[in-house]
Amino acid sequence: MDEKKQNELANGVKAPAHILIVEDDIDLAQWMRDYLQTKGYQVSVTGCGNEAVMLITELVPDVVILDGMLPNLDGLDVCKAVRPEFCNAIIMVTARDEEIDEVLGLEMGADDYLTKPVRARALLARIRKHVERQMQLKSQSYQQGKGTLEQQLNFNQLTIDREAMKVTLADKIIKISSNEFEVLWLLASKAGEIVSRHQLVSELRGFDYDGFDRSIDLKVSRLRKKLGDNPTEPNLIKTIWGKGYLFAKDAW
Repeated sequence: MDEKKQNELANGVKAPAHILIVEDDIDLAQWMRDYLQTKGYQVSVTGCGNEAVMLITELVPDVVILDGMLPNLDGLDVCKAVRPEFCNAIIMVTARDEEIDEVLGLEMGADDYLTKPVRARALLARIRKHVERQMQLKSQSYQQGKGTLEQQLNFNQLTIDREAMKVTLADKIIKISSNEFEVLWLLASKAGEIVSRHQLVSELRGFDYDGFDRSIDLKVSRLRKKLGDNPTEPNLIKTIWGKGYLFAKDAW
């Protein structure tokens, strides 16, 4: 965590969250920018996929609102390009209400999605949810750094460091997003216990599981891949059919 963020947390002062809108529909981009600015956010806008990659890398916004269809480089490719290093939230915007669009976006590393036409309240609710969760993580990391909360989980060759938001497996740093980190931390903090999808969705996304939400499943799938778990017969993060997931204590 950088010095500026530490000072904000120590003094209880929050700088406006920075939102990057990546949208080539000029009218929609302007509407979202104006609306979010009235809600107190700092907003940057681009309509170009190639420029989006550069801005995400340079500005490190708190949330990226990313259109799926862009010139030069589409939203899926932008997400794929920045996800290995960018840990904050990406909300994919799709033109069609089709499951394949949602799944592709989530598989590329998006944390959430919206369908067009974009509704103001839905947009604001998702941004607030992700900003609050990221601030909560940073605040917890700061408190852990002061020794007030559990800071690190260790499982043989696996170390999960919440202060640095860093995952190390066999002395190799594993790059994961902040949302993937939250899933891993929750599962690992309940190692040996079954954690239901309902509990994961409720704690990590802020609403009840409706039986159709696949975002958690896709994050677990990405975690398994990054941690070297067998995707067909996982033994590190196990699927307990009809119940949820179980983080194995002694398999690392």
